[in-house]
Amino acid sequence: MQGAAANAAVGPGVQGTLADPDLRTRSPGEEFAWAMGGVGPAEDRVVPFRAHLPAAFPLFATRPRYAVRHLLKTASVPDRPVPYVHEPPAAAPAIAGISYCSTPEGAFAPRLERAELTDLKVSFPLPAGLLDEPALLATFVDYRVLVRLSVVENESLLHGSADKAIPGLLTLPESRHGRLGADLAEGLTAAAAEVEETGGSCDGIVVHPYTYWELAKTGTLALLAGAGITISRTRMIRRDQVLLGDFRAAATLLVPGVASLALRRGRGPDGGDLIEATTRVGLAVHLPQHFLLLTRV
Repeated sequence: MQGAAANAAVGPGVQGTLADPDLRTRSPGEEFAWAMGGVGPAEDRVVPFRAHLPAAFPLFATRPRYAVRHLLKTASVPDRPVPYVHEPPAAAPAIAGISYCSTPEGAFAPRLERAELTDLKVSFPLPAGLLDEPALLATFVDYRVLVRLSVVENESLLHGSADKAIPGLLTLPESRHGRLGADLAEGLTAAAAEVEETGGSCDGIVVHPYTYWELAKTGTLALLAGAGITISRTRMIRRDQVLLGDFRAAATLLVPGVASLALRRGRGPDGGDLIEATTRVGLAVHLPQHFLLLTRV
């Protein structure tokens, strides 16, 4: 229903507005600002989307900073638990031989698992008077609210969600661990090769921004990029940790296309209004042994 609102009650005092839920012509902020027209002074309003809101943060399109999500392959899925194949490690050589039977993956035993979906959510105070400035409201949502939701997504993918629906990549019980010495470049290149002992290809690394800029200063960042490795930097990993892996083979981000932006009246810490951003995701971990977590000595 492009260009015209179709309103449906979704709860007492709450209204959902559907106009461009697939974000084909408007940004989330523009859609939200458009939907706020005529909202009552005490009225909550929910704007649903058939999209993944963290992916809509506009600066991802104009600068090479990658979230953890960018390292993973993504699948559009139905809004229900998702079956996937999980291949846990088995008792096998830690170092591959020169025949398939002597490789670790030669002993993997695949089984069917189901991944649960969960809602990631962030609430942010709405400055007084901003509802009366539609263009400014749209920019505020797109550039300030969505980036906070992306931080929550990074946190959940690395540490797990509170409801345990998303297993944290840093805490997978079947992943591997190692120590990182003083020579950062040497440690990372050796660890990248170690990732591949389980049959994967090291295609991604997650580091703290402090470590990222260490890598940039020494030229190691360019070396890794030349080898096809994408670096995600986030404050959601400790400075003394580095996560390497075959991210695209090891895990899949599950996106059912269920999200919303909501105006919540009087819910702020000082009694003001809130903007609430929600997006639904899941994570299927196929090969936890393709991840290697290093901790600095």
